[in-house]
Amino acid sequence: MTLTRRTLILAALATTLLAACGQSAGPTTVAPLEISRNTSCSLDGMLLADYPGPKAQMFYAGQTEPDFFCDTVEMFHIYLTPEEVREVRGIFVQDMGKADWNEPHGHWIDAKSAYYVYGSKREGSMGPTIASFALEPDATKFAAQYGGKVYRFADIKPDMVVLDGGVLHDSHM
Repeated sequence: MTLTRRTLILAALATTLLAACGQSAGPTTVAPLEISRNTSCSLDGMLLADYPGPKAQMFYAGQTEPDFFCDTVEMFHIYLTPEEVREVRGIFVQDMGKADWNEPHGHWIDAKSAYYVYGSKREGSMGPTIASFALEPDATKFAAQYGGKVYRFADIKPDMVVLDGGVLHDSHM
């Protein structure tokens, strides 16, 4: 069976279009950035380095720099109840099994694979916070010492991360 010139052109065009569908406009993976003394929270302008507890960062499509959050509660609130829907390319939190609670630096992990302790006595930048951990045993040990319950990313619900001054019944805000 011989192929006509038109069939060959159509086949080449179809192959090109299919290949283009699999390409993205930018990189498909992102890596967390480290905070500096001047890194501020995207929501309230607070300097992240000035406060204890786990921090977070979220990369959106079309942005080269992440939005930083001085608290995991803020990150979850924005992710679960966004004012505008934007494609999220990556979310990172700090592994509090390795980072110093009072001066957390580094130890960034994928937020969606982390373990979280909700309801502990430990406070972050905005009062009560949700502690993040890479390993379940670290989260369990933290919960035994400071209270709270261990959750996975998908188990955190919008009513757990309300930012109306009543975050986890916080009276410090």
